[in-house]
Amino acid sequence: MKRLTDIFLVVDFKSLLIIALAVASTWGSIQLGLIAEFELALIGTAIVFPIVFSIGQAYKRREDALNQYGCLKAHGRAMYFGARDWLPDRSDARIERLEAVMLELFSGCRDMFKHPLKDAHTHEREIYAAFSHLSEFVKGLRADGLNASECSRANQYISKMLVSFENIKHIYQYRTPRSLQAFSDFFIVLFAVIYGPYFAYLAKSFSPQLTYVMPVLFALVLTALANIQKHLENPFDQIGHDDVMINAEKFVALLDCGEAAPPILAKAA
Repeated sequence: MKRLTDIFLVVDFKSLLIIALAVASTWGSIQLGLIAEFELALIGTAIVFPIVFSIGQAYKRREDALNQYGCLKAHGRAMYFGARDWLPDRSDARIERLEAVMLELFSGCRDMFKHPLKDAHTHEREIYAAFSHLSEFVKGLRADGLNASECSRANQYISKMLVSFENIKHIYQYRTPRSLQAFSDFFIVLFAVIYGPYFAYLAKSFSPQLTYVMPVLFALVLTALANIQKHLENPFDQIGHDDVMINAEKFVALLDCGEAAPPILAKAA
């Protein structure tokens, strides 16, 4: 079932439309006697190369987003360990407050990145508010007796988390060149029509039952590549299985998995 869903992600209504255009153009060319041996290099230059280039850039953006998301989680976890272990007395209320702020921050990131750009402003304010709450939390650690150098280190964790968030936000906001994508989409439609005489020329070498195999294959391959590029373009939209998934609840639930050793065991070690 999962494999079938994956197929429908790359073969959609647009694919069927382009296939219909290619088949209709081939049929019309055969009926009118229009036969030509066009150069296939045009398809590579106008469609395949731009799409493959865009896929490469979109995949790189996804990997960059994963790297920055990992940094955001790592510094958040380091701050949690510091709040738990750097003070002599453990306060469950303090830990619960930090977990609530972390949940607020990561939930805000998930909500922002999975929604359209037009809704980003509201979610962005919520995320900056969560960072402000983190800053206030560090101020509270200072009041609880944390020394200045360790408070400074905790603020550095917040700073690095902010850097990671801004990098992810820019990946979310700025896509690979849209003019290049529009260029490829235009020529996919154009070539489906113009290359009808070429497909009619190829059909002379096939039996009548296979007349429309080549136009269908050409249209299917080109539209599938274009759809792959489109799904990789936004690594946060949760369409497909290759997207970056921000699981805020899981991150917060796993924060306390690395419990500090009891004082007696710590001294023995």
